[in-house]
Amino acid sequence: MRKYEGVLVFKPDLEDEARNQAFDRIKETIESNGKISEISDWGKRKLAYEIDYIKEGYYYIVDFEANPELITEIERRSRISDAIIRYMFVRKDA
Repeated sequence: MRKYEGVLVFKPDLEDEARNQAFDRIKETIESNGKISEISDWGKRKLAYEIDYIKEGYYYIVDFEANPELITEIERRSRISDAIIRYMFVRKDA
């Protein structure tokens, strides 16, 4: 298994419950075939540039270990989620 870091940016106007449900779906996908080592809740922050007229986002940073095949599934689920406006998963070097 390889180490990865993921950044998920959620819409800022979502209720806490809706955001937590969307994040839990991603988290369950990671835990199904991997291991989460750390989750950082950065909260609401200003975006570097507007995305569809949205100026802020709610950030989560996730450090985890997983097989490379799992990354495509996580990205697929992030892409189809209406709550997530941006995501990025990168491999951490040793």
